[in-house]
Amino acid sequence: MSLLKNRWVILGLRIFLGIVFLYASFEKIRDPVSFSGNIQNYQMLPYGITNLFSIFLPWVELYVGACLILGVFVDGAALLSAGMLVMFIIALGQAVARGLDIECGCFSQEGSLVGLDILARDIVWLAMSVLIVRREEKMFEMFPKSG
Repeated sequence: MSLLKNRWVILGLRIFLGIVFLYASFEKIRDPVSFSGNIQNYQMLPYGITNLFSIFLPWVELYVGACLILGVFVDGAALLSAGMLVMFIIALGQAVARGLDIECGCFSQEGSLVGLDILARDIVWLAMSVLIVRREEKMFEMFPKSG
């Protein structure tokens, strides 16, 4: 049986990714100044946009996590999670390629330095998001997209 057709696997992936995004959002919402500094360390965005990201992004993560867990607007939440993960992978990839010795800023844990392990983890999570987007079985969902 294909993973895309196994509704229990998809449900498990939804709940797992939902928890990841919820957990990732909490500390960032509580301390946007620290998160802004983490974003700035990647040296990709101008300072003003960094501040905007530090305020806006954690709330999107919270929304996506809640939607994936509750089964509300799963299609949109899965697309948003895939988009954010692509953005995270690009940021992590350029940091690794440039040899930046910075903290990830992914969760509240300090000492989590950017590296290939974190990049690989995000790629796996992106694959999970893609599986959710392409799922065939919809279980425990409200407002799924029409066939």
